Amino acid sequence: MKKLTLATTSLAGCFGCHMSFLDIDEKILELVQLYDFRASPIDDFKKLTEPCDVGLVEGGCCNTHNVHVLREFRKHCRILVSVGQCAITGGLPAMRNGIPMAELFTESYLKGPTCDSQIIPHDEDIPAILDRIYPCHEVVKVDAFLPGCPPHPEIIWETLSAIARGKPLTAIPYEHFKFD
Repeated sequence: MKKLTLATTSLAGCFGCHMSFLDIDEKILELVQLYDFRASPIDDFKKLTEPCDVGLVEGGCCNTHNVHVLREFRKHCRILVSVGQCAITGGLPAMRNGIPMAELFTESYLKGPTCDSQIIPHDEDIPAILDRIYPCHEVVKVDAFLPGCPPHPEIIWETLSAIARGKPLTAIPYEHFKFD
C-alpha cells in the first residue's frame, strides 16, 4: 500500500482539534505507516509547499490572513477535511457574527476593562478583520466534515485510516459526537 501525504493547518480556533488529533495516542505509530507528514504538529513544519493527499483544517476564517492560508492550503490538498465546529460552522468565534463591527471594535479597544491605549489598531501589517466568521466550506471546496468540539480522536483516526486504505467514509455514530 502506497503511503499518502498528510498536512494540517489551523485558522481561527483554539487548536483543540489538533490536540484531539494528537490524542489518537499510540495509533500515531500506525498513522506514520499510512502517511508521510508534510506540515503538522507531528513534524512541526508550518507551511505546506508541495502537493498533499489529505489536508485537515481546523478553525474558521475571521481575517484576510485566514482566507489566504485556507486558499493556499486547498490548492495543495487533494482531499480537504474540515475538522471541528469552528471549521464547519465558525464555532465559538462566530458568536460575534450578529454584532456590528463598529460595536465590536469599540468594546474591544475603547471601552474594555483592559483598554489603556484607547486606540483601534489599524496597521497595514495587521490582517483585516472580516465582516463575520466564515466556515471553511464558504471559502473553498471541502470534501469531508468531522464535527465536534473537538472531534473525538477515534473519529479522526477512523477517517484518516479509511482514506489511506481507499475505503469510503461512513456516517459518524452519534455516540462519537463530542462537545467539551
